[in-house]
Amino acid sequence: MASSAFHRLLQSWEEHSRQANGKISAEVEMYKSDAIKLEALAKMYQLSREEVICSLLHQAISEVESQMPYIPGQKVIRVEEGEEIYEDIGPMPLYLDEQRKLASS
Repeated sequence: MASSAFHRLLQSWEEHSRQANGKISAEVEMYKSDAIKLEALAKMYQLSREEVICSLLHQAISEVESQMPYIPGQKVIRVEEGEEIYEDIGPMPLYLDEQRKLASS
């Protein structure tokens, strides 16, 4: 089995685990034009509208997280391979802190 086949298999397992783990229901208001697009995608791929919304939202959040800028501060927090790594004073530390607070409540 090729490496990419294992990669796809692991992605499949991860997706299954994510779907089975901790879904909650949430009501969402949206534009009518977006609702039509969601329904079209759901019909096209034979999925529920909720599955489409969940997948798109998950992907959007992942993309937002990947785009949060690292802004180096003044404080060196560690040294890796002789290179100083500075604390992140961008939005990511606050975002992670808010996640921790919400997860523990």
